[in-house]
Amino acid sequence: MYAIPLPTPLPEPAGMHIPDGFVSAPVAAAGYVAAGIVLAIAVRQANRKFQERLVPLMGVMAAFIFAAQMMNFPVAGGTSGHMLGAALATILLGPWAAIIVIACVVGVQALVFQDGGLAALGTNVVNMAVVGVLVSCAVYWAAGALAGENRRLRYVAAFCASWLSIAAAALACSFELAISGTSPLHVVLPAMTGVHALIGIGEGLITVAALAFITATRSDLLPTRREAGLETQ
Repeated sequence: MYAIPLPTPLPEPAGMHIPDGFVSAPVAAAGYVAAGIVLAIAVRQANRKFQERLVPLMGVMAAFIFAAQMMNFPVAGGTSGHMLGAALATILLGPWAAIIVIACVVGVQALVFQDGGLAALGTNVVNMAVVGVLVSCAVYWAAGALAGENRRLRYVAAFCASWLSIAAAALACSFELAISGTSPLHVVLPAMTGVHALIGIGEGLITVAALAFITATRSDLLPTRREAGLETQ
């Protein structure tokens, strides 16, 4: 998902997505396996609870996430970070549809815009689509259950979900790069988590603002736990 500082500067500024050559073959293979398994589950779950209203919303969210991830913020050594959009997608679409949407965005970025390497595509999908969405889902819906109908507490839950999704994705990427031998953990971990902790604040505020607007104007777009695929009955 993310590029990190190397001992020597990169020939060209690297994006937040992991380029080819930054992860070892075993880590890349594990990323593809994990991404494939989760995507298969997500497609199956989404098909079981498919809703027509999600079709245009998925397109809008894909466009928003693509645009948000195009805004890069310098980190160090020719690297950069960007927003994720996992929390807002999870809140509006449910976790399974959100995983599919973000995975598609990451795939298009790699295949069409060369943003992230093909060998590292599996790890990029895991970091952004899987880790980001599942963390967002766990935080938002767990806190939302406690908040009940209290809108302010739900907004706090949305902010926390956004911030933690960014932090968790950066943390996962840091360990992948450290295991691959790209950079020592004591170098990559503070570099990645530090800048994304700041980015997470901005993303959290944007998520809350979007959620507040949707709640005020089109609250019918917000799914229930059952519509989100979190309850079977």
